[in-house]
Amino acid sequence: MINFDLLIIGAGPAGLTAAQYGARANLKTLVIEQLAPGGQALLIDVLENYPGNTALLDAGGKVLAEPKTGFDFSQDLYRQAEAFGASFLTGSVLSLEKEGALFVAGLSGGEVRKAPAVIIAAGAKHRILGVPGEKEFTGRGVSYCASCDGPFFRNKKIFAAGGGDSACDEARYLSRLTSRVILIHRRDRFRAQKALAERTLRNPNIEVRFNTSIKEIRGGQKVESVILERTGNDGKGTGETREEAADAVFVFAGTTPQSALAAGGTGGGTSGIRAELDENGGIVTDQKMASSVPGLFAAGDVRSGSFRQVVVAAGEGAVAAHSAAEYLDETKSG
Repeated sequence: MINFDLLIIGAGPAGLTAAQYGARANLKTLVIEQLAPGGQALLIDVLENYPGNTALLDAGGKVLAEPKTGFDFSQDLYRQAEAFGASFLTGSVLSLEKEGALFVAGLSGGEVRKAPAVIIAAGAKHRILGVPGEKEFTGRGVSYCASCDGPFFRNKKIFAAGGGDSACDEARYLSRLTSRVILIHRRDRFRAQKALAERTLRNPNIEVRFNTSIKEIRGGQKVESVILERTGNDGKGTGETREEAADAVFVFAGTTPQSALAAGGTGGGTSGIRAELDENGGIVTDQKMASSVPGLFAAGDVRSGSFRQVVVAAGEGAVAAHSAAEYLDETKSG
């Protein structure tokens, strides 16, 4: 068993940035990630809205540098963190306990790692429609983030699925890019706040279709059409379907923060940690990214109220690592 100063759970932009700042603060830092470094950023084709990561042109309009892909950007973050001295381990954290001043992380394979400070940067999972074609066309016309991918579909025909606050907000963003946004919801009314729902219904660039759901997404190299089904007031399909041309499908069914480790349990084990969560399952923190459990911090999409953008996740990761270093200094001096 190897002990560390700082454990970081998750290697998306928040976790990788936290690893840089933790290692630069001379903390013995370990990042645990069950898949590949980068998280959801790996799915971004062109990361054009990250500050400085844009096409660089000379005075004549010649391209001097192309914006990086999400994969290349993630690899840069990973290499930076490793160069500063952070260690990486591939595996799943199945349990997280606190024994005295130390957190104890139980990993897949029976391994254990201990540290006096932990940053949970496990991100959030998009809720999916679960229909044929959704997975196949993700990144090729199917998206879960309007501000990330909407600009690629200016003046195109966009279908958006959802009925809550986020669906109405994201549809309004898309309506600034095209006059052909079709927002569909399987119920007969929105779940969104009344004022937000009314603004959506009044928007001339948004066509709202209630009692409708997407049953299939079709295409060749990219999205080309959707199969729509009429639903009853109970949200269940009636069997009446039609195919309609589409350039993109945005799914706004919400996200689920990967916060189980902070809430007493995981899919593979249990946890003795009981941090405060919001109604959506996000970890509640203060401005220093500190949770209600001393020594436990959160950053990125797993955190309550986080604006789900790569640049924000990176900033929160930096703050969390800085705060963790301050916490360790205070506990040592105390």
